[in-house]
Amino acid sequence: MKVIGLAGWSGAGKTTLVMRLIPALIARGVSVSTVKHAHHHFDVDQPGKDSYEHRQAGAAQVLVASAHRWALMTEHRGAPEPGLAELLARLNPVDLVLVEGFKREPVPKIEIFRAANGKPYLYPGDPLIRAVASDGKVLEGAPPSLPLDDTEAIAEAALRHAENF
Repeated sequence: MKVIGLAGWSGAGKTTLVMRLIPALIARGVSVSTVKHAHHHFDVDQPGKDSYEHRQAGAAQVLVASAHRWALMTEHRGAPEPGLAELLARLNPVDLVLVEGFKREPVPKIEIFRAANGKPYLYPGDPLIRAVASDGKVLEGAPPSLPLDDTEAIAEAALRHAENF
């Protein structure tokens, strides 16, 4: 599978961009999956649901299935957080995986930059950043620059710079 990361500071618009890129890539005939890193405690389950109660009782994994979808929840139970390679190995094969977050993983990336955040660019310190999608002026010596609102140009860059992982 080919992988391209979308990296940037919180509030830069990564998720909004992913939501625009998925249909743009699918319209090009590209099958897409995503991997999203969360820096905070999250739960896709709800208290009171049987699957939640199974996990609370100590189950290492709970698989919930219906006619429309299935979901596998795995509890770390003190084990280290899995790396990107381990997570990607769990996905079904697709043409392209968009990786949101994981900015320190060794994958090619498009930096998502929003000037109003007041944060520095990531690209000077990361040689794997292949392009910068920005709402403002990109610094001298930067990788190719794309307007943050040009979904088609960013989709093209994602396809061009994605690599097998």
